[in-house]
Amino acid sequence: MRYLVTGGAGFIGSHLCETLRARGHEVWALDDLSTGCRENVRLLEDDPRFRLTVGSATDRDVVAALVDEVDAVFHLAAVVGVRLVVERPVRTIETNLRATEVVLSAAGRRGCPVFVASSSEVYGKGTQLPFREDADLVLGPTNTARWAYACAKANDEFLALAHWKERRLPVVVGRLFNTVGPRQLGCHGMVLPSFVGQALRGEPITVHGDGTQRRCFAHVADVARAVTLLLETPAAYGKVVNVGSDEEIAILELARRVRDRAGSSSAITLVPHAEVYADGFEDIDRRVPDTSRLRALTGWRPEHGLSRILDDVLASARDARAGSASASP
Repeated sequence: MRYLVTGGAGFIGSHLCETLRARGHEVWALDDLSTGCRENVRLLEDDPRFRLTVGSATDRDVVAALVDEVDAVFHLAAVVGVRLVVERPVRTIETNLRATEVVLSAAGRRGCPVFVASSSEVYGKGTQLPFREDADLVLGPTNTARWAYACAKANDEFLALAHWKERRLPVVVGRLFNTVGPRQLGCHGMVLPSFVGQALRGEPITVHGDGTQRRCFAHVADVARAVTLLLETPAAYGKVVNVGSDEEIAILELARRVRDRAGSSSAITLVPHAEVYADGFEDIDRRVPDTSRLRALTGWRPEHGLSRILDDVLASARDARAGSASASP
């Protein structure tokens, strides 16, 4: 099989490309390198069955030409990260909506199966936990940038499912929950790499809010495997499927565990959201997925618990620091 991965040089996309190549598939990646980077796919660039095209998933001609040459598409290209979502709302909305429309339109002309990456953000302020795919979505006011991102991803889902219902395009939507692992960057507001970087540098570990908010973190290798299985499962077509771990932890406790496993003496400080983001930022108390649909469709189970995740992220960050130090004159 030959697959196209939009956002293929990004954090999740690059791991997905590696997973697909390990399964013997040919992989073409499309990325504009705005948040992804060539370094993420450095180990693949000499592989004759991998190809990276630098371009945007919003470019209709580029996407159409690539889709015409592949058997299926993983659409991951999007504006992601809390900081980007809050600070660049126009880019967030326009890029996410346009890219999904372009990809689905190109795939629709050929009946090419598509996985569309959505987000747990679409559950908004829902309180019925764990979150099930058929639950009502509870979103906040339109003057809060976070909900613009949630609505954009929900519209991605509506459009994908409309292509399935009206045109029988084989589509599966995956709602991803807090995917973490090696190569993830903290500069766009990703919590775990931010904590790890601060701990290794001996800086204060900054927890936004009061730290009682709870999340479930899934290893990117497990997520890449789940995504691959979903697109290989015809019974998943036309469905929305949660993808993530159900191992829950408070963010303040996560900071403590990172510090301990890093052997760091960093202090842990609480920073009000208003000092980090624009006024009116809303955080979510808990976000826990029900993954029974994913398990029933594919038999998937996560292979990495939180301790293994922390060790992998710490090891990757240490390697990156060592590489930077050796490259310095």
